[in-house]
Amino acid sequence: VQLQASGGGLVRPGGSLRLSCAASGLESDYYAIGWFRQAPGKGREGVACLAVKAGRTYYTDFAKDRFTISRDNAKNTVYLQMNDLKPEDTAVYSCAAVWGHYCPTEYTAVVWGQGTLVTVSA
Repeated sequence: VQLQASGGGLVRPGGSLRLSCAASGLESDYYAIGWFRQAPGKGREGVACLAVKAGRTYYTDFAKDRFTISRDNAKNTVYLQMNDLKPEDTAVYSCAAVWGHYCPTEYTAVVWGQGTLVTVSA
């Protein structure tokens, strides 16, 4: 199983980006994918999660009103749409997966994609 994250870049405050996490090698949809981020000098934190088979989504408080996690079944890709970006959203964003209905944590995730850098700056 492999995850490939992409879509990061430089964006002005108030702008939007859509991150993608393409999954390959998965033989069922009994898994959950989470997005995490790590800002410079800070620890990793969860952003949002999608439990694929259950069809449930979960968001960290700061992400609830601005970010949306979704999945394209045909492409086996999970997206993180980020709107109204703020400088404090600057971080390396990574996706990770765990089997089951529950969101992965940085300790329970079994597969990680490489990070993609999001920089929010004027």
